[in-house]
Amino acid sequence: MLHFAIVVINPRIDMPSPSHELRPLSPRSIVLSVLLGSHPPSMPVGRLLAFTSLFGITDGTARTALSRMVAAGELANDDGTYRLSGRLLERQTQQDVGRAGPPPVWDGTWWFVAVTTDRRSIAVRRDFRARAAGARLGEMRPDTWLRPANIEVPLDLPDVVLTRGPLLAGDEAALVARLWPLDHLEREATRHVEQLEATAAMLVADDRDQALADSFVTLAAAQRFLRSEPQLPESLSPGRAAGDLRTRYAVVVDEFQRRLAGFLTGRRRDVASQ
Repeated sequence: MLHFAIVVINPRIDMPSPSHELRPLSPRSIVLSVLLGSHPPSMPVGRLLAFTSLFGITDGTARTALSRMVAAGELANDDGTYRLSGRLLERQTQQDVGRAGPPPVWDGTWWFVAVTTDRRSIAVRRDFRARAAGARLGEMRPDTWLRPANIEVPLDLPDVVLTRGPLLAGDEAALVARLWPLDHLEREATRHVEQLEATAAMLVADDRDQALADSFVTLAAAQRFLRSEPQLPESLSPGRAAGDLRTRYAVVVDEFQRRLAGFLTGRRRDVASQ
């Protein structure tokens, strides 16, 4: 089954931008998005070319992007089937966690992560920051990260002390508000819900291929938000909008997949008749 998500190009993962404009997708973003949403994360080249054609991307441009991604180590090409490789597999896991939502039960403990290495290169710092933010850890100060332990975090983070336990002093709600911009997150989640509601109506009323492409962009923006949304316990969450977004996203993705299957079937027929 496919689930679609935008790809953050910059290795540093930040909170979503407050801009209400949907980001245009490059050939690279489109390819990575569709593979990140595939289980297993692989797809024959013909299907990738058909999908990118929805966005006006020529086969030659798409093939060039695929070749560059293979050279960069982002993809592997197995006899005409492209699959994700390297750190992008970890990103897919983070994405799946975002779609599923947090568990309903929290035992009140916290994860605490402290970096133990004094001197690190800029590249190493950026890579660690991306992994920590992708694990939905919040940065209290440089090299000190924590979050409620209602979800798991990677145990293989490099050069860190990692521990778990209750917060013995301090206000949990105030700490969460320091770690994440809660009001902003609630507003952004609400905005994505509204956009997905409009997209659902469009998919029903508009049978053009352009509607399929436009809905992908909206789904991608919503998934990008869910990938960085902190998945807080209910007692510390700013509201219900993120949960509503996951529910609405699942409904729209189902309709998108139905439309996409019809589009790809039509493309195969067109190619066979040529």
